Amino acid sequence: MEESTVTLSVPGNDLMPGLVGQRDELLRQVEGAFPGAAINVRGNEITIGGDNAETVRRVFDEMVLILEQGVSIDSLTLERAIDMVRADESPSEVLTTEVLRTARNKPVRPRSAGQKRYVEAVADGIVTFAIGPAGTGKSWLAVAMAIRAMKADLVDRIVLTRPLVEAGERVGFLPGDLMAKVDPYLRPLYDALFDMLDAEHAQRLLDRGQVEVAPLAFMRGRTLNNSFIILDEAQNTTPEQMKMFLTRVGFGSRVVVTGDISQVDVPAGRSGLEGLESMLTGINGLSFVRLGARDVVRHRIVQDIVEAYDRADSRSVDRPSDD
Repeated sequence: MEESTVTLSVPGNDLMPGLVGQRDELLRQVEGAFPGAAINVRGNEITIGGDNAETVRRVFDEMVLILEQGVSIDSLTLERAIDMVRADESPSEVLTTEVLRTARNKPVRPRSAGQKRYVEAVADGIVTFAIGPAGTGKSWLAVAMAIRAMKADLVDRIVLTRPLVEAGERVGFLPGDLMAKVDPYLRPLYDALFDMLDAEHAQRLLDRGQVEVAPLAFMRGRTLNNSFIILDEAQNTTPEQMKMFLTRVGFGSRVVVTGDISQVDVPAGRSGLEGLESMLTGINGLSFVRLGARDVVRHRIVQDIVEAYDRADSRSVDRPSDD
């Protein structure tokens, strides 16, 4: 345990309200996260004593850097900042990175170090695979990066696709034509699109064909140039479908493939993602980003559930066979 006393001078009294929170709620949150630390605020000086004093000082240093870049701190942001400092990461570098502004002027930012690596890989590469559990923002950030690329005139259109494999249901039982049947399974991508653009703008892009939403089967025989292509739920592709999709990439295009290898619903369990990383590693412009429980951005209980499943899977692998 660290046992020392350190003093932090906050540069400017104007930062203090954002640092301690209304009625000192953020200050109390830091104290709750480090029960052995004694924190005293006087003017623009923060004195920290007891256990983990140096770690607590780093938390406040990072909070100051975040506030100086114009990003406000709430309870959830502080919780993530504390987790990152404990993992020897820099929350001020992660939480202030802006991907784009939504139609409501709300910033879209990575919320974990893993998400920041993901955003950087998409920006720098041609084909990016994002592999991770539910709630890690794979599809959300992919759509955000696609819209950013279109706004910057890096691509002419966005193509959103996924394989038509369902857990326990069949498309044929749904009413309507093919696209009406496909629509519910592409809804997460639609939701992200309409969250980041106003409804009228998003619909106009769909009507013009600048945003195309289609099942993976429609990709066969096409070459997609100057496009930002997102393949969602890629764990439900077959190896043949994955090869077909990856060979559709044309000049000036970027591709993001997202998937969760723990949720394979493809018949016979032969996922197009399995074994792909070892086969494709080393190809210039292609990268794999692994996201985990620490990158889950939904309710904290989702992160706890993911970790519980990971522990159960680990015990299953380590358990000796009966043979």
